[in-house]
Amino acid sequence: MGAKSVLPALWDVPQEFRDRLGRKAGRQRAMMTDGHLLLVFHHPPGPEDVHRTGRFLWRQPDGTWNSSDLGAGPQALERHISEYADLLERYDRQVEAAATADELFAVLHALAPLHRSAMHMHHVLQEAREMCPEDRDVLVYRDLAYETERTAELLYNEARNTLDFAIAKRAEEQSHSADRMAASAHRLNLLVAFFFPIATLATVFGANLANGVEHFAGPAPLLTMVSVGFVFGILLLSFVSRGLRLPNRPTTPLRAGTPTGRGRRAPELKQPKRRAEPERAELRTETPRTGR
Repeated sequence: MGAKSVLPALWDVPQEFRDRLGRKAGRQRAMMTDGHLLLVFHHPPGPEDVHRTGRFLWRQPDGTWNSSDLGAGPQALERHISEYADLLERYDRQVEAAATADELFAVLHALAPLHRSAMHMHHVLQEAREMCPEDRDVLVYRDLAYETERTAELLYNEARNTLDFAIAKRAEEQSHSADRMAASAHRLNLLVAFFFPIATLATVFGANLANGVEHFAGPAPLLTMVSVGFVFGILLLSFVSRGLRLPNRPTTPLRAGTPTGRGRRAPELKQPKRRAEPERAELRTETPRTGR
């Protein structure tokens, strides 16, 4: 008894397709034999998905389309691509709202497998286009898959650039803060070095000089000494901490402060014959010019 095929049992596909598929879907690819076209896709992967779940679309020689879980007709391709586009739109909103490096890293962790899967999906449809050059639906959805792949690439690069920019900015702020703290510590060390000999000599030989204040009764002398000590302490604190400012925890989205922070929308999916081009702002990255 032969091994169970991953293709639906009701599909009357050439036996070659079932022979070329193992117990799992394997990589995304396109197969063509006797006018039958089989597209092997993956469900949009999650950040913690180790194994990929296969999705199959079968085009018969007469142009009839069937899918394993998205219904019949070429619209199954549209539904498949729209799942990727919806996830990209959700991750785009998360990048917009990210205020910490942890939030950005979580989005990058989820975008990496989605970007790879979208890229392979586009390659599969490109192969299908070459195998079926007369099919208009394959052409339309090939272009739409390219837009989805491009959106995933731009979003991943923008999230990574935003994270790198945030890390560099925080490092610069911490460096400036460390310099100011070092300067304050240096001032305090100068004061300690100046008064250390006097304090040591007064401790060793004693400095209980008669000044007449010790004959006053009541807490007035003690309160006066404490008050004068507080005043000089405040003056010394202001001198030592002059110019010292610690970096604050970011509360605004990191993307708003980056030079390349621009929002985009995922490709809009419409019917092939009246599909409009999606409005999407291209990400522009500044590259420093170096003299040769």
